[in-house]
Amino acid sequence: MKIAIIDYGMGNIHSVAKALELSGAKTNVTNKKSGIDSCAKIVLPGVGAFDDAVEELEKQGLVEVIKEQVKKGKPFLGICLGLQLLFEESQEAENKKGLGILKGAVVKFSANPGQRLWQSEAKPRFSNQKVPHMGWNDLKVISGNCPLLNGISAGSQVYFCHSYYPDPDDKSVIAATTDYGLEFPSVLWKENIFGVQFHPEKSQALGLKIIKNFVELC
Repeated sequence: MKIAIIDYGMGNIHSVAKALELSGAKTNVTNKKSGIDSCAKIVLPGVGAFDDAVEELEKQGLVEVIKEQVKKGKPFLGICLGLQLLFEESQEAENKKGLGILKGAVVKFSANPGQRLWQSEAKPRFSNQKVPHMGWNDLKVISGNCPLLNGISAGSQVYFCHSYYPDPDDKSVIAATTDYGLEFPSVLWKENIFGVQFHPEKSQALGLKIIKNFVELC
């Protein structure tokens, strides 16, 4: 049983593949429909700008492939930008829309975050927070039923490097949050769709545990 790692030229492919293989998976790094279709699970990594990533997915004919595979019910993991691409739009984007698999937007950390705070009652506490949010930070587990977080305790630390965060319309998909001036969603889960805003492949033993949870999904 193989896991497809979608290679569209903007992911931390080597590190992600190595982490999956250390967790017992066989991997297929591919940008071909046939290669993705032949695998039981899919990982979409991502590093870089939203517009550039969408443009590359479009050029390589991968947008509809990803939507089709998700619709089939295959376990799907988006990592960092790979998670953000699942949404309808991003404040980072100048001319591209996201895949629209998840409803909502991707918003920037800001001293004036505007109307799209995922917690309507939340008050931003940015003070001296630097953007991008880079380094180790805690997970606050919201959904103890999320398979990706099996065996992960509250306060566990993972590695982040991002200036934007997901703001889903449906708050029930939020499986864990992290506090960085405001409490933002850092793990999402909806049926076969999983997403992490951090980099599990850079999060040492804890990140490997999260990746292993994905590998072992039935």
